[in-house]
Amino acid sequence: MEIKWLEDFVSLVDTSSFSRAAEQRNVTQPAFSRRIKQLETWLGTILISRATLPPELTPAGQQFLPVARETIRTYYGLRETLGPSAGPGLIRFAALHTLTVTVFPEWLGKLQTEGRSFSTSLLPDRGGIEANLDALVADEADFFLTYAHPIVPFHLDRSRFPYLTIAGDRLIPLAAPLLHTDTGTLSGKGILDRAITSGIQVPYLSYGLNSFFGIALLRLLAQRPSFRKRVTHENTISAGLMSMAISGAGLCWLPERLVHEDIRAGRLVPASDDSRWTLDLDVRLYRHSGNRVGAVEALWRAASERAGQPPVTPS
Repeated sequence: MEIKWLEDFVSLVDTSSFSRAAEQRNVTQPAFSRRIKQLETWLGTILISRATLPPELTPAGQQFLPVARETIRTYYGLRETLGPSAGPGLIRFAALHTLTVTVFPEWLGKLQTEGRSFSTSLLPDRGGIEANLDALVADEADFFLTYAHPIVPFHLDRSRFPYLTIAGDRLIPLAAPLLHTDTGTLSGKGILDRAITSGIQVPYLSYGLNSFFGIALLRLLAQRPSFRKRVTHENTISAGLMSMAISGAGLCWLPERLVHEDIRAGRLVPASDDSRWTLDLDVRLYRHSGNRVGAVEALWRAASERAGQPPVTPS
């Protein structure tokens, strides 16, 4: 068994698509499919049902998924512990997965102007807001890139972990033009508003309770108990839920930066016109103030200048 097989399996679960997962893993789709089959052969069981679109986990796959995630985390954690430390000037970032796609590349590129150059390292997503936050607190990361909203407060020592607001986003309810249900199809446009007025139960794509969005939505939906939902799929990764939403599997809240092209192309439509269902998000860069390495300080100064604000201490 190879660690890349486990990473392939987790990537497939996160994206709910063989083609997207293969692209993410930088291999052809046939080669990716063979590696998934090799993992199943090694385990002696089928993990993925190919009879559904998008592919779904079998009961064995559901049982194996947390084992695969933990094995990957343990493997890389051990390698970091036993291996050499990061080279001089390599700035370590912990970040929520979606932000590594939607914000980090563009933001870093804009910082690297006027002769500036920063060598960076993204730590593997540890699967959940608390685990990623722990990397900053334990001084395993110099910076932590995260969403922020008053509905999910962070309890950090204000003297040790200042932050900058470097971008914004919106978490909005979306669905495919047609939703597939046990009794037929429903129009996705405005489905959330119709569900509130008529009391119908809506297929729902959930983040679970271990992610920032999962916690935020749990608290948002608690304010509107008249919304009736049935969880049809759960994933902590927005990109995976996006693929499921596009397939018509259910209603989902997604960050606008991630899905703007899909909205423009009509693959996703607004599930509500009520702004009370939308969360306006900050994107924050937290730092560990105990690390005064020159490269870290230089990036912090550049980020502060670009943000046009002095660093803020969390309350």
